[in-house]
Amino acid sequence: MLSNLKEGQEKLDPRVRRTRQLIEQAFMEVINEKGFQEMTVRDITERAGINRATFYAHFQDKYGLLDQSIRQGFLQEVDKRMLNACHFTVDNLRNLIIAVCEFIKNANSKCKPAQSQFETLVEAQVKEVLYDLLLKWLEQTRTNTEPEIAATATSWAIYGLALQWSHSKRLESVEKFADEVLPLIVPNLQLVEAA
Repeated sequence: MLSNLKEGQEKLDPRVRRTRQLIEQAFMEVINEKGFQEMTVRDITERAGINRATFYAHFQDKYGLLDQSIRQGFLQEVDKRMLNACHFTVDNLRNLIIAVCEFIKNANSKCKPAQSQFETLVEAQVKEVLYDLLLKWLEQTRTNTEPEIAATATSWAIYGLALQWSHSKRLESVEKFADEVLPLIVPNLQLVEAA
C-alpha cells in the first residue's frame, strides 16, 4: 500500500502533479491563516489560482484534501527516517514510535487539539500507514501470529500511546517515552527467535 501510493504519484501526468501541488500548497497556507473549520474550498481555489471544477477533479471536498495532506505528511516523516526502505528491528520499531509521536505533536500544534474531528482524521491516516508498514516488515519476518493481526494490534498500540504522550502534561522526551513503551509493543509482534 505504501509503495502503491508512491507509484500512483509517479505515474501522474506532470500537469496533474503540478495542479495537486498548487492545491496542497494553497491548502497549507489557508489552514495556517484561517484554520480548517473556517476554510472553504473557495479560499483554497482562489489562493491556488484555479477554478472550483479543477479542485473537485482532484478532491471530493476539503476533508478529502485534509486526508491526503495528513497521509502525505506522515509518509514524509516515515521516509525521512528511511523506515519504509528497511526491515523489522527493535531499533526501527523504536524509531517508528518516535516518528508517530513527533508527527502527532506537530499535527496538534497546527490544529487545535480540541478539534476532535481533526484528531480522528489524523488517527485514521496514521494508523493506516502504520499498518501497511508493519505488515510489510512482518511479511519479511517469521512470527507466531498472523501478520495482519500483529500489524493491526501494533499500529493501534503505537498510535494510542503516541496520542497519550502528546496529550501528557509532563511531556517527557520522545526518546525516553519510546524506550519506556517499547517493551509494551514488542510482544504484539510475537517474533519467532532465530535458531
